[in-house]
Amino acid sequence: MDPRTTAVVLIEFQNDFTSEGGALHGAVAGSMAETNMLENAKEVVAAAREAGATIIHAPISFANGYKEITGSPYGILKGVVDSNAFVKGEWGSAIVDDLTPAEGDIVVEGKRGLDTFASTNLDFILRSKGIRTVALGGFLTNCCVESTMRSAYERGYEVVTLSDCVAATSSEEHANAIQYDYPMFSKPMTGKAFIDEVSGGRAAGDTSRGY
Repeated sequence: MDPRTTAVVLIEFQNDFTSEGGALHGAVAGSMAETNMLENAKEVVAAAREAGATIIHAPISFANGYKEITGSPYGILKGVVDSNAFVKGEWGSAIVDDLTPAEGDIVVEGKRGLDTFASTNLDFILRSKGIRTVALGGFLTNCCVESTMRSAYERGYEVVTLSDCVAATSSEEHANAIQYDYPMFSKPMTGKAFIDEVSGGRAAGDTSRGY
């Protein structure tokens, strides 16, 4: 894996998910602990930076009152609105201190929904930089990460999902996505396996579901 054409995309590593007191932290704290995803993500980012890969942060945020989306949200976005999460300029929407963007990192702006590609210039950034491999981590395993994975696959990127750098609202949802969905649209691997690949070590096995 060539780090010069590889990007790590960090989806919604924000206080409302990651940190005690965050609006949605209680919903994901159990899954975060099971996967140790925050520590794993820190290790991936440090190694990927060192190797010369691009680090991209993809936070979600809304103006107070959520005027950017429908006044009658349903599904996951209703949960965001009802919990008053990810309000622009507030602590909850800030990227967690452990993954504060470093000089040279890119912060994608405009994420308002699930798929990171949908309302941002992520695709433009990746293509402008000649990125061919996209490694994904963040929240939620079966929601924004999965939506972004599917879009990246459709756009022709080589997609890696970092299976222990993601978390969901339950063990069952997390495990189902990792076992059944991720192999169809990506090459799932642990953070350590990705570090080995991007640092030029032994190639990890392809666990994608090819037919």
